[in-house]
Amino acid sequence: MIVLKSLREIERMRASCQIVAEVLALLKEKTVPGVSTLELEDFALKETKKRKAVPAFKGYAGFPFALCCSPNDRVIHGMPNSVPLKEGDVLSIDFGVLYDDYYGDAAVTIPVAAASRDASRLLKVTEESLYKGIDRAVAGGRLFDISSAVQTHVEQHGFSVVRDFVGHGIGKKLHEEPQVPNYGVAGRGVQLKPGMVLAIEPMVNIGGYAVKVLDDGWTTVTADGSLSAHFEHTVAITTQGPDILTRL
Repeated sequence: MIVLKSLREIERMRASCQIVAEVLALLKEKTVPGVSTLELEDFALKETKKRKAVPAFKGYAGFPFALCCSPNDRVIHGMPNSVPLKEGDVLSIDFGVLYDDYYGDAAVTIPVAAASRDASRLLKVTEESLYKGIDRAVAGGRLFDISSAVQTHVEQHGFSVVRDFVGHGIGKKLHEEPQVPNYGVAGRGVQLKPGMVLAIEPMVNIGGYAVKVLDDGWTTVTADGSLSAHFEHTVAITTQGPDILTRL
């Protein structure tokens, strides 16, 4: 687990995170009916190269793409393909880069044109749960304060948090300790200290929390075929409160 010891280190990591935020903002604009996720992948690669960064996911543990593109019942780790998106789809995009020795990582779920009422509600609650968790990412608190805040908000609205995949520490490695579950009992877990950086990432299903991995070894879907959403920020813990490094 990395603990950033100076303002300079935090700002170096923020530079990486801002590249992630910029590219995701551009991808949101391009996520329209008729575009394929493979086209979004090509665009992300070009924008990453333009900013002199390296895609964090491409080649990581053998994953072949820069983006994780997970539509509808896909939860995470979906692979870009040539199938055009259609109106009413929802698309989760997870993206990270390496820049100046530090990683940034974030995710958004985007409605493709007009989403259904249920899908819109899922996206709203999932994003809200992310910020509920971030609000508890304070020095002196405990890791599961974040987890409990996410779970409580999600379940109050009748949805479920995925349990097989979690958030993580991040810094000079893409995945570091500690793991950051989206469920748990407040007051437990490691103590949060200034300089810790966490990728907080609720994954939320309309139906049950069970998921399964498809035969490609990566793509993870809801076991019951229900819609899923995924939002993520990279957050530094400071004496002044949580600092969202991937906020544009």
